[in-house]
Amino acid sequence: MTSAGVERIADAPAAARDNGRQMMSDDEAAIRDVLERWFAASKRGDTATVLSLMTDDVVFMVPGRKPFGREEFAASAAQMSDVKLDGRSTIEELNVLGDWAYLRSFIELTITSPSGPTVQRSGYTLTIFRKTDDGQWLLARDANLMTAGN
Repeated sequence: MTSAGVERIADAPAAARDNGRQMMSDDEAAIRDVLERWFAASKRGDTATVLSLMTDDVVFMVPGRKPFGREEFAASAAQMSDVKLDGRSTIEELNVLGDWAYLRSFIELTITSPSGPTVQRSGYTLTIFRKTDDGQWLLARDANLMTAGN
């Protein structure tokens, strides 16, 4: 596991082989880096960095809520400025398909509010990334199925 809390697993199907070992493609490594930076910035409460890692037309889907975009994400993050996050994300599957990629992961979070109880949340996510014209990978769609007490 990296310091950001993102576990790297070696069974990604898009990985190339070198003497029997799986090697990550540059695109896969870049996507994993986006995920690590996202997780580390979230733990620091650095919403500006998180926003820089998503497309302008990003769509988030979470249980019990209509899909929402970048502005709603930023507003929700602002309401959680005093909340402490900790946890980890394990990548289950990552496939790069040209300028698009999808990632399936399992996330475990501990959310501590200064005025409330600590909450455990966990669950699977399905995230779609898009490569920009300048070669940067950004989060474009995210279906987050985390729930409390999983």
